[in-house]
Amino acid sequence: MATLELLIGGFGGQGVILSGQVVGKAAALYDGKHSTMTQAFGPEARGSACSAQVVVSDTPVLYPYVRKPAILVVMSQEAYTKFSPLLAPDGILLYESDLVQLGEVPPGVRLGSVPSTRIAEELGRKLVSNIVMTGFLSAATGVVSKEAARKAIEDSVPPGTERLNLSAFEKGFSHGQGTTLHN
Repeated sequence: MATLELLIGGFGGQGVILSGQVVGKAAALYDGKHSTMTQAFGPEARGSACSAQVVVSDTPVLYPYVRKPAILVVMSQEAYTKFSPLLAPDGILLYESDLVQLGEVPPGVRLGSVPSTRIAEELGRKLVSNIVMTGFLSAATGVVSKEAARKAIEDSVPPGTERLNLSAFEKGFSHGQGTTLHN
C-alpha cells in the first residue's frame, strides 16, 4: 500500500467526519497501519460543505494533509463539484448515486456508486447513510478490513446505536462486494 490519500466529502449533518474517524481508527488501531485525519467544514453546523481527509500508510505519516486523493468519496453534489478536480488521475471515485450527478469523468478514474441514503432509510434511519458508505468503501477498495471497520464502528458510534450502525455497515459492505469499479 505504501501511503494512500482518501478524501470523504459531503455536507454537514451527513456524518462525513465520523466516517473519516472510523476509517482512520480502523487502519491505525485494528489493521496495524498508520493514519491521520484532518477535517474541514463551513461555519454552519449543518448543510455546508465538509470533508474528512484521511492518510493511511504502512509507515508513519509525515504529512497529514491530502493533496491528490487516490480515493474520493462524495455524498453530495457540492462535494463532487468541489473535490473531484483534486482526484488523482488513476483514482477511485465513490459516490452517493441518488444525490450526485457526475459530470465528465477523466479517463482512468474508476467509479463505484451506492444509494447509501436510500439504504439507510430502508433501515429506518437516514442518519446512518455515512456508515452504509463506509461499508461500501471498505468492500470496494479494501482500504481497511471488514473486521477492523466493524470494531472501529462499535468504538465510535453513540452507545445504543451500535446494532443499527453495524447493520448499515453490512448493507454497504454487501453492496460493495457486488461492485466492480469501472471507468
